[in-house]
Amino acid sequence: MNDQLNTISHQKDVENCENIGGASCTEEQEALVVKSWNLMKKNAGEWGLKFFIKIFEIAPSAQKLFSFLKDSNVPLEQNPKLKPHAKSVFVMTCEAAVQLRKAGKVVIRDSSLKKIGAVHFKYGVVDEHFEVTKYALLETIKEAVGEMWSAEMKNAWSVAYDQLVAAIKTEMKP
Repeated sequence: MNDQLNTISHQKDVENCENIGGASCTEEQEALVVKSWNLMKKNAGEWGLKFFIKIFEIAPSAQKLFSFLKDSNVPLEQNPKLKPHAKSVFVMTCEAAVQLRKAGKVVIRDSSLKKIGAVHFKYGVVDEHFEVTKYALLETIKEAVGEMWSAEMKNAWSVAYDQLVAAIKTEMKP
């Protein structure tokens, strides 16, 4: 897993992430995010599940962070709680990305953002988890949009994801 994490970190370092660090996304980036989300949202449950399966393929130990997976004896795809959770996270991530430029910041109800931050803190989520999740998200979107995928779309989603993570990290406290 460390090799995969190092590869992912290296990929992040060489990517052109022009707007990281609090700046909003550009109109072009917004258009790419909106266009791809519109293509994915009708099957958000399936894409969300694929997203989480990718996370667990890259980092099997991440399953321990989810109480409903700890004692599960069924394959991940058949776990009755994983798909609804995966869809919820995928939709929240994508919807936050879509509204980023209009709002100029990540918009999730404050109470929800505080809860998300507190839960991530409680379960010991660290930077490496966010990197694996980002990689899995980008790979899922790439698969979902097919030929529409481009370096510009990857960058647009990277900017949006990084801003969402920054917002969650500000709420990661006991």
